[in-house]
Amino acid sequence: MMRLGKFKIIEMKKVLVIILITLVGCVAPKKCCAQIDFKKILKFSTFYVAANGGNSISDVDVFSVANGLETVTVKTPYDYNLALGIRKIARFGYENKAQTFYDGTETSWSDGANIGKVQGLEFLFEVDYKRQQGTEYLDQHHFIRYVDNNYILKGEYLEDGFADIKYFETSERYRYKVNKKFSFNAGLAQRLSEPYGYDPLEEWMLDNGSLHYTYLAITEGYNVDVFENIYTDPNGNVVATSKEVWEEVVIPQVLANYSERKRDELDKIIQHSVVVGLDYYYYKKNFWVHTWTNLMPYHLDLKNDFSYHEYNNGQWLDYSGGLIFGYKYTKSLGAFIEGKYNKYWNREWYDFKFGINYIIF
Repeated sequence: MMRLGKFKIIEMKKVLVIILITLVGCVAPKKCCAQIDFKKILKFSTFYVAANGGNSISDVDVFSVANGLETVTVKTPYDYNLALGIRKIARFGYENKAQTFYDGTETSWSDGANIGKVQGLEFLFEVDYKRQQGTEYLDQHHFIRYVDNNYILKGEYLEDGFADIKYFETSERYRYKVNKKFSFNAGLAQRLSEPYGYDPLEEWMLDNGSLHYTYLAITEGYNVDVFENIYTDPNGNVVATSKEVWEEVVIPQVLANYSERKRDELDKIIQHSVVVGLDYYYYKKNFWVHTWTNLMPYHLDLKNDFSYHEYNNGQWLDYSGGLIFGYKYTKSLGAFIEGKYNKYWNREWYDFKFGINYIIF
């Protein structure tokens, strides 16, 4: 069942996306909003649905001698990725055009750049439902970007289940072009997210730094019979018959469920920030560099009890960036470095790869 917090952010996302589409249509010269040509907007876009899968880690045999020799085989189900998306993003010169179809597994590092290869409207909407090593999670990346000679408009929603980060962001920036390759931008950004920094377990910490986890579990409906060593959940089911299992297996799940529930009870936080960035793109067949950065050095303090200002004791620096570099030394030898890095609210997520290719003729 979809939680209320997720419902709110999805509905807000839909509203803001509609607003952005309307604004983009209105910035086109000599055209009113009623004259938006959606056929032209969708021209050259690609809609894709794909499924990928494969075996996960091998089965593991677990041995026990508590009641004689017992063997339990822990099986991990197969991995899969179900992808659904539509994209309209011009390829940069260095991007591989050999692949015939989109299958949802592509990693396009340049999607994180502030500007695309061409001016005008570009967009990406992709949802990935994945299972990796037995853990299921949801990834989403949606953005609409409009780039002009003098300004950049962008709306983006990101949910990375593996990195445990999700937020909606809009930005409006003035763009200054130094030349065809290099440009600066500056403006304002607005982000909607859960109150990162909030720790629901803080109120349960004792003066000596330990956590009063058993009392927390009891308030959550668990029952503890210390004389019989029987531990039951809120439904009366026995979940442990020893202190070791209670502390090492049950309590971690209790704390995780409690923390998730308390965070979901809170409203989303809107954060207004100043943003500055730059983009540089140079391409030749034997050498290319594409890099971009974003800095948010100042964040408006709205005096919210759950604002990140309260947990950080003041201002902080959020930033993101990427680098794509390739050099073909000879017809046979070449090297590449690609990656992107993000740090918001002191939460990090990043990807990178590098290597050398040598072709034997």
